[in-house]
Parts: sequence; C-alpha cells; structure tokens
Amino acid sequence: MLVRKFPRPVLLILLIATLTLAACNAGATPAPTVDINAINTAAVATAMAQISAQLTQTALAMPTNTSVPTDTAIPLATLALPTAGGDSSTPGGALPTLSFNTTPNTTPLAGFTPIAPSGPTAFLGDSCHNSSYVADVTIPDNAVLQPGVDFEKIWRVQNTGTCTWDEGYTLVFFAGDQALDPENFEIERSADFVAGGETADIGVNLTAPNTPGTYGATWRMQTDAGVFFGQVLTVIIEVR
Repeated sequence: MLVRKFPRPVLLILLIATLTLAACNAGATPAPTVDINAINTAAVATAMAQISAQLTQTALAMPTNTSVPTDTAIPLATLALPTAGGDSSTPGGALPTLSFNTTPNTTPLAGFTPIAPSGPTAFLGDSCHNSSYVADVTIPDNAVLQPGVDFEKIWRVQNTGTCTWDEGYTLVFFAGDQALDPENFEIERSADFVAGGETADIGVNLTAPNTPGTYGATWRMQTDAGVFFGQVLTVIIEVR
C-alpha cells in the first residue's frame, strides 16, 4: 500500500486555514430553533382577532330596532238623546215639536196631469164656497165609447156653502187629456143660479178620441174671482 506523504508546507497551510474558519464561526449567533406550538398559537390569535373585528363591523352596520308607536285612544263625543218633558234650551232637552200643514196644495204642477179618483173625495173649500159630488147623471166613469163619438158628461153636485153660485161662477177644466176636447160650463142665467144647500145638474160636452185607449180629465168649480173650490169632478172613458 502506498502512502502519499504531503510536504510539510502544505500541511501547515491546511492547519492554519482550518483554525481560521473555526475562529470565524466561534462568534456567530447560532441559528434559531423553530417552535411549531408558538406558530400555531399566533395563527389562532390572528384569526380570532379578524373574526372579532368582522363581528364588530357587522354589529355596527345592523339597523337598530325602532319602537312602534302605541295607539292613542281618541275620546268620542257623548250625545244625549232628548227626553220628553225636558228643557228644550239644554242638550238632551225636550223632543222637538213637529207641525204639519193640513191645507192641501190644489195647484197642479206644470207638465203633470193629475187624475182625480172616481166618486166623492175630500171637500175643499170654506163655509161660503164649497161643493160636493152627488152622482154621475150620464156617462159613468170607465164607460166604453166608440172612437170619435160626441157625448155630454153631466154631474149632480150640491152647493155645500152659504154663498149662491151666480153669474161668473164656472165649472172649469182642471187637468187631464186634451184629446177629449174639454170645455167649461159657466153660469150666465138666473135660472142656473144655485143657492147654498141646493143641488144642480151641471154638464160639459166632450168628444171621444179617435185612438183607442183610456182617457181621463177633471173639473172644479171656480168663483167669479177665479178661486177654485169644492170637490173634483172626473171623466174616465175607454175608447175601443
């Protein structure tokens, strides 16, 4: 076996170099040791801090609950009903007194044709001027007539007032079908005067319309001053 011998100078150089390197590493700081537990603890703390910050921001962003206003009861006014016999000057006093007009309105409305019922109705007049229906002398109500026939309607009436019907007193067409060609009856002769309490037959001439149907009209007595009085007299016929 061959052993190679280094020269002395070479060995000396190698020894010096080794000692030099050892001297340089003697003052250096040793490399830190890695602690795995410390790293895990730090990571957990960091995560918990982040979660806490997120929860805090979420809580700040959430709206606060607004209290719902409570309903306030409004008191209603108390109304007292009036009582009979109380004081009418105070609330809840006497019941109001109603009055009714017992005088009928005998003025016909414009464009309206009233037809009075057949036979006697209420007496409309005063102690001086009044009249009442007694009977139909000719052509009773609801009589059937042929078209175009002329006829005379006569009523029996009584002067139920105290004043005499003399010149100027008239039985006047009051309302109804103009197709009957209605006319009036005026008292002109003394022979036609009707004193209070007397009965007279008064009539008018009429014509049945040419068109079939039911027709009606009314008449009333009128004073020489133009005032209507007494009971309404009627004509009702059927043309066919």
